[in-house]
Amino acid sequence: MRVVVVGGGIGGLALGAGLRRRGFEVAVFDRDTDVAATGGYHITLDERAQSALGDLVEPTIMRRLLASGSALRLRERDAFWDRRGRLLGHGPDLSGSGSVDVDRITLRMLLAEAVGDGLHLGCSVSGVGLDDDGAPRVLFTDRAPVSADLVVGADGTHSVVARHLAGGPTSSPAGIIGFSGRTLLHDLSPGEQRRLRPRSGLAVGPRGAALYVGFLDPVGNAALVAPELRMSVTTGPTYIWGAMFPESAATDSLRDLRGGELKTALLGRFRERGWAEHTLEVITRADPQSVAGFRFNAASTRADDLAPWPAGRITALGDAVHATPPTAGMGAGAAIRDAASLLEHVGNATGGNLTDAVGQFEAGMRRRGSEVLTLAMKTVRWILATDTTLGAAATVVGTPILAAAARLRR
Repeated sequence: MRVVVVGGGIGGLALGAGLRRRGFEVAVFDRDTDVAATGGYHITLDERAQSALGDLVEPTIMRRLLASGSALRLRERDAFWDRRGRLLGHGPDLSGSGSVDVDRITLRMLLAEAVGDGLHLGCSVSGVGLDDDGAPRVLFTDRAPVSADLVVGADGTHSVVARHLAGGPTSSPAGIIGFSGRTLLHDLSPGEQRRLRPRSGLAVGPRGAALYVGFLDPVGNAALVAPELRMSVTTGPTYIWGAMFPESAATDSLRDLRGGELKTALLGRFRERGWAEHTLEVITRADPQSVAGFRFNAASTRADDLAPWPAGRITALGDAVHATPPTAGMGAGAAIRDAASLLEHVGNATGGNLTDAVGQFEAGMRRRGSEVLTLAMKTVRWILATDTTLGAAATVVGTPILAAAARLRR
C-alpha cells in the first residue's frame, strides 16, 4: 500500500514515521525547504500524546525526545496574575504530571529523521483528486502528479486537502491575534526572575489583553537525564511568551511588522491598557528576532461539524480538520493522536477495505477534535470577555495555565 501525506508538520511527520515503521510505502510532501525553519516555539505533549508517539516512532527517538524535553513535574505550580503582576492564584501541584514541553523545531527534526528519505521538501501542493483509474492523486505546482492508495492531508489550518473534501474552509478566525517570542531567564532583572520563577503563568488585563509566559528548561528540567542524547535548540532556562489581543484591524496590522519594530508596537499596546512596566519586561528583553505574529483559527467545537465528508481514500488530520488555537496546549498532541489512530485503523483494515478503516478513524477524530477545541475555545472566550481588571480570583485548577484559567468562569 502506498500512502502520500500532504504536509510535513508535526502530525504529517508523525504519521509518516509510523507508516514507515510499519512497512508501508510512504511519501511526505512539504513546501518548506528546511524542517528547522518552522514557526512556533514549544509544544506540550501530555501522556496520551506521548503514548501515541511511542506507537509511531522507534524507542530511540522517544528517548532522544525525552532527553530534549522539559518535564512539567519538575517546575513549580503555575501562576495566575493581573496586569500589575499581583498573584491571584495557582495551578495544581505538577509533581505527578507526565507532560513534557519540547521545542517545536526539536520535535520536527526528530520526526523528519524518522521519516527518512520518504520526506520531500520544497514541494508545493496545488490540489488533490482522482486519476484515470480512480486512485487518489496529488497535484503540484512544480512537479508531476503522484497517485497513491491513500492520501492524507496534514497541511494545517488552510489545508488544500481538507478544503477539497469539505468544499470550503474548515476553520475561521478565532477572534484573537497572537504574538510570541523567547526571553532567556538570565536576561531578566532579579525582581522579575523572583516573580516569574521556574513555572508558567498567565496574566489577563482589560480589553481582552493577555500575556502567557511559559517556562522551558530541557537541561535543568530534563524529562530524561541523558545529556548525550540531548538535541534541544533551547539550551538553558527560557521563557516562551505569548501575547494575545482581540482581533481588530489595528491589531491585525501588527502582523506586518518584524523584529524590534513589532516588539515596540506590542509594548505600546499593553501600556495603553495600563499594564505595569515590570510585567512587560519579558517582552522588553526578548530577542527581537524571535518575535513573530500569528492569526489563530478555530474549527467548530461540534463533533458533527468536523470532517463533514463521506469516508474515502482521501482524508485529513490535525489542524486541517480541527484547527485549534494554542490556548489549551493540546493541538499538536491531538494531531499526533490522530496519526496513531489512522495508522492503527489502516493497519487493521481487512480485505483492503480502506474506506471503512478511514471512516472509523474519522469518527474517533471528530470526538478527539471536539474535545480539544471545546477546551481551547473556552479559554479564548474567557479572555475576550475579560474587559475589566480582575480583582480577586479563585484558585486556578487545571493545567496548562491557559486551559486552567478558562475554568474560573464556569
